[in-house]
Amino acid sequence: MSDYILETKDLGISFGGLKAAQDVNIRIRKNQIYGLIGPNGAGKTTVFNLLTGVYKPTAGTFYLDGEELKGLPQDKINHKGIARTFQNIRLFNNMTVVRNVMVGLHDRPEFKCSVAASLFRLPRHFKVEKAMREKAKELLRIFDLEGERNNLAHNLPYGKQRKLEIARALATEPKLLLLDEPAAGMNPHETEDLVKTIRFIRDHFDMTILLIEHDMKFVAGLCDEITVLNFGTVLAQGDTKTALSDPEVIKAYIGG
Repeated sequence: MSDYILETKDLGISFGGLKAAQDVNIRIRKNQIYGLIGPNGAGKTTVFNLLTGVYKPTAGTFYLDGEELKGLPQDKINHKGIARTFQNIRLFNNMTVVRNVMVGLHDRPEFKCSVAASLFRLPRHFKVEKAMREKAKELLRIFDLEGERNNLAHNLPYGKQRKLEIARALATEPKLLLLDEPAAGMNPHETEDLVKTIRFIRDHFDMTILLIEHDMKFVAGLCDEITVLNFGTVLAQGDTKTALSDPEVIKAYIGG
């Protein structure tokens, strides 16, 4: 086992000769809340897409808990233990809140059910269905969403939709949770509540969290360490306060 839950080595990708990310080296310890920041177009979401199999690296590689995952498809990477949320919330809007979380439970071994059992509505089907619903309710309870479980996802206010997306990601039992701009569009009260939620997830689920965020106050108050990207390369990294104070980081954000 590695000392690091995530380690990237010279990770990069080119599109038609354009290097969207290059020589990205990040090492995240278990149970850290780690930030990936940078101006618009810096390559942050590109790195997330590499780590989740949306893109295949054209250079370098990456490891989860010491196991190389480069080249694996999205579903395999998820099964290995990486889950994510998106900058633009992606829920099953016309499904209930509880059903959205149950979707994340389907591939877990304890909830496996044969096609025949489901097709012919055998006792095993109902037993698994009940167990999945109870587990989903348990997750919703953590996010104070159990009372909304029978509502359609699109009827939730924005902040609760964010929480639901995180709950669904956690249903896959990841080792590493990637959050893409989780505070985007939130008011100050919702943002403060989100900080508490993320810390709770780290502590309650023994979770490691990597997040992209533009709100520097949010990052400074939450992240143990950060990596700053600019034009697809690492500009600075280390403990959050020191990295945010780096003159090159300030220049990248405000110009110079």
